[in-house]
Amino acid sequence: MQKISRRARVLTGAVAVAALSTGALGAVSANAVSASTGAPAAKPAAATADAGDKNLTRSTHLTVAAATKAAQATLDAAKKENQRVSVAVVDRNGNTIVTLRGDGAGPQAYESAEKKAYTAVSWNAPTSELAKRLEQAPNLKDIPGTLFLAGGAPVTAKGAPVAGIGVAGAPSGDLDEKFAEAGVAALNR
Repeated sequence: MQKISRRARVLTGAVAVAALSTGALGAVSANAVSASTGAPAAKPAAATADAGDKNLTRSTHLTVAAATKAAQATLDAAKKENQRVSVAVVDRNGNTIVTLRGDGAGPQAYESAEKKAYTAVSWNAPTSELAKRLEQAPNLKDIPGTLFLAGGAPVTAKGAPVAGIGVAGAPSGDLDEKFAEAGVAALNR
């Protein structure tokens, strides 16, 4: 068994003392009473905001069930053409909702699918169209988390992007994007 250094023991002790002190201070302040009345001190009111507050906004997101349905439809479309792909569905903020790695899909496909989905929802456009924009703005490819290759499709609700579906692993980006579009189409059934 390895001995702990003196410095580590001193630091650990200091952290423990600080934690105990903080707990004791919290207990004292929780039980504080008003000096003038002897009654318990009033607790500060919690800040609240309701749905009518003009400082709030609402956004639409796919449910996990809808994202899974789209991802499975994407894999099924690829399987019909004997393609081994991975699919990712991300929400409006680019957070991954679901990923599915098809049987036999390459190890690079997983990350590429997520990046294509993120890119599609970020610009609300198929990634094949975005790849063409690189000719006029080559620095677009330097934006973290993006991948400007065909295979990503946005999902919209009332004209606004709510999700992105990315596919990677087929021999061409055109096939990847075709399968991603099948996932989008499944959401309309």
